[in-house]
Amino acid sequence: MLLPVLAVLICVASMLDAKPLAKKVVNSTNPFGPLTFSSDGTFQISIFEDLHFGENAWDQWGPQQDINSVKVINEILDAESPGLVVLNGDLITGENGFLENSTVYVDQIVGPLVDRGLTWASTYGNHDYDYNISGSTILARERQWYNSRTTQMVFGEDAGVSNYYLPVYDSDCTDESCAPELLLWFFDSKGGFRYQQEDDAGNRVGQPNWVDFTVVDWFLQTHAELVNKYNKLIPSLAFVHIPTFASYVLQEEGVDPNTETGINDDVPLAPQAQGWCADGRNDGSCDYGGQDTPFMQAISEVPGLMAVFSGHDHGNTWCYKWDRQLPNMTVAPQYDVNLCFGQHSGYGGYGNWERGARQILATQSKLENFEVDTWIRLESGNVVGSVSLNGTYGRDRYPKTNHTETYCPTCQY
Repeated sequence: MLLPVLAVLICVASMLDAKPLAKKVVNSTNPFGPLTFSSDGTFQISIFEDLHFGENAWDQWGPQQDINSVKVINEILDAESPGLVVLNGDLITGENGFLENSTVYVDQIVGPLVDRGLTWASTYGNHDYDYNISGSTILARERQWYNSRTTQMVFGEDAGVSNYYLPVYDSDCTDESCAPELLLWFFDSKGGFRYQQEDDAGNRVGQPNWVDFTVVDWFLQTHAELVNKYNKLIPSLAFVHIPTFASYVLQEEGVDPNTETGINDDVPLAPQAQGWCADGRNDGSCDYGGQDTPFMQAISEVPGLMAVFSGHDHGNTWCYKWDRQLPNMTVAPQYDVNLCFGQHSGYGGYGNWERGARQILATQSKLENFEVDTWIRLESGNVVGSVSLNGTYGRDRYPKTNHTETYCPTCQY
């Protein structure tokens, strides 16, 4: 029992040393109002991927990593001016957490956002689900803050938690009766392990690692209802932690550093349904079960969906336009959709690729042609991978992204 107690003590000590956060409020409505474009017609999103707070809390270097991850968040937000921050999965390294302290890491993560009066929305990743932590417990902690827009719109054991959408309105919109100018879809790809569940041998019970078919049905139905309600096609973006199998096949086809600019070091990448069999077994006998096929069909047949942003593979930062039938796949995209990775943001988790955060800039005039701009802001302050996800993306040529690394300067592993 020494390690759990020590972990709690370390966590409490780090919280006492940290800068006090703004007042938390429980069971409150969001005072920020609806998301809106700025008066200049722009809306910016900062995506933080794979922060992995709470890793090895019983060692000196675990809490120190978290301190450096907070520093990354502060440096990125000092350089950028987002209207929304997206925490796109693996907020916490759940397998290193304990029931008593696992969700307090949420407070550390959102502290810089609360200090700046920023609002955020989350998806949950495979490391956010383990024996002592779940999407539900993280959501409950998030909802103690006014700033959180994370919610749950689909229910069921296999649906996951972070499935919902957020509309973004014109700056002149005074209430939510206006038609949105942009839709943001958030999906829970789950994975990891089921909360507080063991099998007959006392082992943790694995959880499916794909977007569930009930979520797909909700997405298609809700999208159709919104189109019918507003009598218009609304441009949209999507966020999900684990990438689809389509990204895996596109990577096999070859990532050109000048047309799909970014780092391509995680080869092969790890897609949804990895390690599962088609019959639902996850006993190590299968590489891929294909259960993300309904989700791939959905994102490729919904018009107006410009891009899907994922994390999970820390060494991949490229965007690839999925615009054709791919080998060994049954899904042919009806509409082109860009499949993008973010940047490993936290000092927790594997890899020493320079930490940073992908930025998205939606401009109302460009949304008429279903185009957005995106770039990655690095911890050093440098900007890489600046591209326009437009009709010619995939043919346009951009500067190659240099491979840079950062190390925790005060950690002793």
